[in-house]
Formats: sequence, structure tokens, C-alpha cells
Amino acid sequence: MNDRTSALDSVVFGVDIQSGDVRGDAPSYALVVLDTRDTESDEVRIERDVVSFRKLRRLIERDEPAIVATDNMYELATDKDDLVRFLRWLPHETRLVQVTGAERPEPLSRVASRHGVPYGKKPMKEAEAAARLALANVGHEVVAFENTTTVKVSRGRSTGKGGWSQDRYTRRIHGSVKQQSREVEAALKEANLDFEHDVTEKYGGYSQALFTVEGRPQDIPVSSRRSGDTRIEIERERRDGIEFEPLVKRRDRVIVGIDPGTTTAVAVVGLNGRVLDVHSTRTADTATIIEWLIERGRPSLVAADVTPMPETVEKFRRSFDAAGWAPPSDIPVDEKLHRTREVNYENDHERDALAAALFAFDAHEDQFDRISRKVPADVDREEVISRVLTSEESVEAVLREMNDDGGDTGTDDTDDAPEQPEISPEERQIRDLKSRVNRLESHVEDLNETLDEKNETIEEYKKELSDARREERREARERREVNRLERENGRLERKVESLEAENEELTEKLDRLKSLWKLDHSNFADVNTDGNLVPVKIVEQFTNGALDHTVEEYGIAAGDVVYLRDASGAGRTTAERLAEFDPRVVLRSGNLSDAADEVLYEAEIPVAPADGMTIQEIDELAVARESEIQAAIDDWERRVEERRKEDRKSMVDQIISEHRAEKR
Repeated sequence: MNDRTSALDSVVFGVDIQSGDVRGDAPSYALVVLDTRDTESDEVRIERDVVSFRKLRRLIERDEPAIVATDNMYELATDKDDLVRFLRWLPHETRLVQVTGAERPEPLSRVASRHGVPYGKKPMKEAEAAARLALANVGHEVVAFENTTTVKVSRGRSTGKGGWSQDRYTRRIHGSVKQQSREVEAALKEANLDFEHDVTEKYGGYSQALFTVEGRPQDIPVSSRRSGDTRIEIERERRDGIEFEPLVKRRDRVIVGIDPGTTTAVAVVGLNGRVLDVHSTRTADTATIIEWLIERGRPSLVAADVTPMPETVEKFRRSFDAAGWAPPSDIPVDEKLHRTREVNYENDHERDALAAALFAFDAHEDQFDRISRKVPADVDREEVISRVLTSEESVEAVLREMNDDGGDTGTDDTDDAPEQPEISPEERQIRDLKSRVNRLESHVEDLNETLDEKNETIEEYKKELSDARREERREARERREVNRLERENGRLERKVESLEAENEELTEKLDRLKSLWKLDHSNFADVNTDGNLVPVKIVEQFTNGALDHTVEEYGIAAGDVVYLRDASGAGRTTAERLAEFDPRVVLRSGNLSDAADEVLYEAEIPVAPADGMTIQEIDELAVARESEIQAAIDDWERRVEERRKEDRKSMVDQIISEHRAEKR
């Protein structure tokens, strides 16, 4: 066994279910807190309590312990997804540790006995045992996330749909996202963090910027937040599943595969078949490779992918005093590819080294299982396997030898145990052939799965093709609708032109009638000697009251000339009422409000300043020169035509912008 050091200067929480169930409404937990901070002696401060799950989480948030220890991680979560959420919630410096092992945990009583930790069956005793084991660095950390963090800068508001103003709003949001992403990028560079940058460009800037950072959230100088037009989300990348990492990295017994040559490749595989590391080099000498291997474990079995074993591989085997393995015949390339399909490697040399180590494990897997079943729990299983491989003795003989050396085998009497029978070459060949058949059957299953995946991909492509055709038909309908609306717009424009011509004809007729009416009034007959004067209706102030007074005293008819002695202060309602009289022209002293000006413009009523206009007042009425009135109207029509051109230009620009936005 390996010596372990305590996790000094830290707080450890030991947790065990006191009553209820985590799937129920209100489970309670036995909680033992071991505090080794600020202690000058070896004494540990201990606190014991029974808490609810909610209070347990509050205490973890408050104290941020180094370790939360338990004998079963599913006492804190209902299932794997719930466990992942719990791990994401834990403070950054807090680790969840299962002290009873990894995928196949042992009973807590056995682990506590092996490490000399007091144990009792009551939940509080089990919680304390878990805490003390974790304090001694016994157990495996439960891990669900990589040391890679995603920083996402995106829009904080929806751009929605709209017109010209909405277009500017969208540009502003995308510009804010782009600016915020540049600030995040500068902060990551300043912190010397490695990252990859991916942006989605949109109208006016970015709609999203994604940073994949090599580091944990606490290492990143950016925090999650939402402000105004942007928001920042930070999330660690998940692993494919739940994994276990030992608190103490031990130099365990391993299987080594070696592919010698100009490029030497080595692969390290645990006695459980898990690939630990792979490496290839063209420059390193034998001593450097041996040092690299020693850092990763103690080789118990050295394997090659060809037979007989090359001399270089044999030298490595002798250097470690390990057992050797070579296949009955050279391993075919297709079998190497199949056996290493789930492992990442950089070249063919690493693939061959991996294949050698993995095939060696396959050949000894049954033997490892038989040895494990015979080894007591308090004896180092890997040490027994290594001795059986190198000495080619039975398990019982190795256990007796270890017992004679002072080790505790955990058995009372092994003298009468039968030795493991040696297998013949024929039996070994049959076993290897069976193993090959199993691998080929597995390969067939993988090919069938690949075929199913490709069939699913074809179905997905068919669905995408159907969606694309549906979208094309929708766009065709939209184009037909646009053409119909353009035709309708042309028809309405022609109708407007016809109505304008008719209006001009009626206006001329009305002018002739007004002239005849003027001749019937003696007051105008006296002054209109040259026939160049028209009557003017005076409104003292542009208000409803003043307008009522003029209508009541003199009347306002369509085609009259109205003079606003004070045009300021009118709103939309007053302007609409004046527009209902349909005057020929409105003369004003002072400026109209924007609302009133817009109403009169929409009603196509000419508005002209009275300054410079010759207006003669006769009793209660007033007259102005026809030539000046017509000149004012002509000037207004010129200004209106320019304004209409600007409006049409703005409308066309808006339609183009909206069309471009929809195309994006």
C-alpha cells in the first residue's frame, strides 16, 4: 500500500443519510465537520449535527469546505443528471469525494478497517468515518466537468420585428455584443489564458461570441451578468459521463505496450483495461522512455504487437523485471484499428503500442478476475497480480509468500488450497481464438450500429430536403404576393392621378363661382377694380375658440383663403378641424406646431407665411392679391413635391433595409 498524507489546513464535511430518502420530500443528514485550520497540534476540531438537505447546502455555501465526503454519492442526488446539477452548484474549491471507491465501491466498514479509522453503524459514526477517510486522502473525487470553460457573449434583448427605427435598434444591439466580446477577449489575453474564439456576425456587429477557455470559472477574470443589450454566460464543459479521480495519484501496476523503431511509441494501460497514457518520440533514448514510464506506474506486463518479441521490447521488459506478452501471430491492422477505435492517438506507432497493451490485457483479463476473487480485501490486489505474472506461481503461493514476508493476507489457512492448474498450449490457443471471435462479433455489432447511424443520417437529410422544398414554396408564394401588391399599388397610383385631375377641374369651376360671388358684394366691387383680389377669412388665433368665432361671424367654405393672425399653439385636433373646411390656402403669422403642420400636409392644404403678403382689411373682411396667393400656392406645391420625394426615398430605403434584414 502507498503512504498517504492528510489534507491539512482544510475543512472536511462527512455526510450520511440519517432518515428518509433523497427521493423523498425531507431527508435528513448526519453531518460531521472536521476542521484542521489554525491548529498548532494534531488535534482536529469536530462538530456534529443533524441537518436537512437545504441546511446542508447553506452550510456548504457558507463554509466552502475542501471536501464533502460520503460513502455513496447517490445519497446526495436522485440520479446522474441530478448529481451533475449538484456538482455544478458546489463552490469552485469544494470537491465531492466517494471514500468507498470508484465505479464499484466497497463497504465503508472494510475501507475504514483497512485504514485504521473508527467505524460504527450509526449514521453519525459513518459520516465521521467518511470525513476522516477523506481527510487522510482516501477515496475518489466525483468529476463531471472538464477544466475547460465556455464564455458566451450574446444579446440581452430580443431584436424583434419592426421598421426603420427597429433596424437602428438591431444595429445597436449587435454593436454592443461586438464591443462586449472585444472586452472579454482583452481580459482573457491579459490573464494569459488559452482560448478559442468563434463569433456569429450579424447586421451591425455580432449576435453571439463564444470563447472556449482552458481554465476553470474561478480562473477567468469575467463573471456572468446581464446588462442592457448584452449578457455573459459562463459554464464549464461537461464530460461524457461521471468519472472518478483518486485523491492520491499512486504509481499503480500497469501494462505497457511498446512499438520500437525510428519512432518509438509506448502506451500505458491499467490492470482494469483503462488507457492511462500514450506517447511517441523520435529523439528520446531508452533511459528517457523508462523515466517517462516510471512516472506513470510500475510495469507488471510488457507487450509487443508482433511475434517473436523484438529485442528492444525485451530490454524494456528486463529493465522493469516484468512479465512479457507477444501475440500468437502478428496482429492484423484491421484488428488493431478495431481494438483502439475508442482511444485517441496521433500516429500509427502509437496505435500499435496501444493495440499491444490492450490485446495483452484481453489475454489476461480472465486471469486478473480469478486472482481478484481470491485476494482478500486488505491485500493489495495489484501487487498479487504482478507477482503471479512475474513468478508464474499460484495465487495461494504468492499470498503465503507475502504472509511470510510480514504482510497480512487476510486468510486463516492456505496450506491445503489447491494450486492453479497450468493450461496447455492447445487450451491457450482455444482461449485466444475465442477471444478473437468475441472481438470480431463486437466488430460486427459496431458495423451494424454504424449502418443504423447512416440510415438515420439519410432520414435526416430527407427531412431537411423536404423542409427546404417547403421553404422554397413559401418563398414563391411570398414573391407572388409581392407582385400582386405592386400591381395593386400601380392601380391606386393611377386612380390618384385621375382624382387629382378631376380635383383640378372642380377647383377651376369653384374659382369661377367665387369670382361671380365676389362681384355680387359691393364691398369687393369697390376695391376689386382690376379683378386681382380674393377674399380672406381672418382667424385671430389658431385655437378652437377663435375658429368657432370666425365660422359663426363670417363662415368658412371650401376654397376660402384663411389667414391665421397667430398660428402658434395649435395641436392636431385644431388642425384637423381646419382641414375639414378644405381651405384653398392657409396664411400664417408665426410658426405652426409640428403636429398641426403634419395634419395640414397630409390633408394637402397649402400653408404659406403671411409676411410679405399684401392683405387689405375692409370692414370685417380682408382681401389679398390673387397673384400673390397663387405664387404662395405654387411655392408650397414645390416644397411639398420635394418633401414627397424625400418621403418616397425614405420609404424605399426602409423597404430595402427590411428586405435585407429578412434575407439575413
